[in-house]
Amino acid sequence: MKVLIFGSGGREHALAWAVKRSPRVTEVVCAPGNGGIAQIARCVPVDLKDVAAMVRLAEAEQPGLTIVGPELPLSLGIVDALQERGLRVFGPTRAAAMLETSKGFAKRFLQRHNIPTASYAVCANLAELEKAVEFFHPPIVVKADGLHAGKGVIICPSRHTALEAAQDLLSGKLLGETEQHILIEEFLEGDEISFLCLSDGKHVVPLAPAQDHKRIGEGDTGPNTGGMGVYSSDAMLDAGMTEWILRHIAVPTIYGMASEDAPFTGVLYCGLMMTARGPQVLEFNARFGDPETQAILLRLESDLVDALEACIDGRLAETELRWSPGASACVVASSAGYPGSYKTGFPITGLKDAARVPGVQVFHSGSAHSGSAQSGGKLLTAGGRVLGVTAAAPSLEDALARAYEAMALIHFDGIYYRRDIGHRALRRTP
Repeated sequence: MKVLIFGSGGREHALAWAVKRSPRVTEVVCAPGNGGIAQIARCVPVDLKDVAAMVRLAEAEQPGLTIVGPELPLSLGIVDALQERGLRVFGPTRAAAMLETSKGFAKRFLQRHNIPTASYAVCANLAELEKAVEFFHPPIVVKADGLHAGKGVIICPSRHTALEAAQDLLSGKLLGETEQHILIEEFLEGDEISFLCLSDGKHVVPLAPAQDHKRIGEGDTGPNTGGMGVYSSDAMLDAGMTEWILRHIAVPTIYGMASEDAPFTGVLYCGLMMTARGPQVLEFNARFGDPETQAILLRLESDLVDALEACIDGRLAETELRWSPGASACVVASSAGYPGSYKTGFPITGLKDAARVPGVQVFHSGSAHSGSAQSGGKLLTAGGRVLGVTAAAPSLEDALARAYEAMALIHFDGIYYRRDIGHRALRRTP
């Protein structure tokens, strides 16, 4: 079959790589794709903000399966539009994607269905914020309600700074666009876990767990980004805790959405904080995470296409995923200045040498060819996050060592990457 993937980042490169491994797949098309994806798939231009353009492309290509990578097309209802035209598409409808597209909706949903999460308040103006903030002890978490690529969350050391951050979100000063609603949340302490699972609207199958590193600086300092690295290992969650999360968080979420006439088919990403009082939901995403997907799919031994089709067909209960034992890690190389302003267009070198390191795959997040991929045009930087150097190995230490060995062979002007991915897990290792 032909598979169409919408998106242009490292997540989509990893999806294209995994899909291409299926013996059932004859062609992978990615729209719009990037310089790295163009080496393994046919890339075609499309505006991911234009549902009509995406529908026209899908109708012209007639894929056997369409996979929607990013959150923006999901929020615009691309899955609904493709389903109306009889096309097989993996991803949640616009109504189901509300779990990600509105943090206020997600928090109220969690409360309605008694799913563990932090205390919160949703505010629409300064007067409501001033009243609500008095009920929270610092540090206080302030969140924008909408989609902001992981950058709409601020941890504030005092009530005063929380009010300032909230005002900056409401006015548009902080993110460049105004927010209608702001969330004030209790600060939770513990380790974050990205718990992703497939769902066909009734059943849930977990993926390998992962831990993202959102902050730009080493030691988890500085502003939030889209993710600077991630690791996945067998040691992150034992069978008992995995079962607890499924029973008390993932399954009630899927049942809850079905009960509210918005059945969720796709990938449910549960961002969890493992606190002293148990796992708490920090956020939901309605799609594969980035860079979690890079590390997770590198460990997947079974056929991804079969699993995604089982979700579409309601056959997920018959599906069992197989994983390679051990661990994987992804280290993100970013442009200087990210997540703020940055320059692009710098040549990327060393990619072939890096790919020769055993167990390593280099996934592209923001790259472009100076000419066509077929004519051998040079690869240039074209985004804030440029590459996700990903490695699998029998142990986390080995996976990280391989990823950093490969990263040391890559260069572009202003390259920046964290050198402490996995530091919390390594610190706990006996």
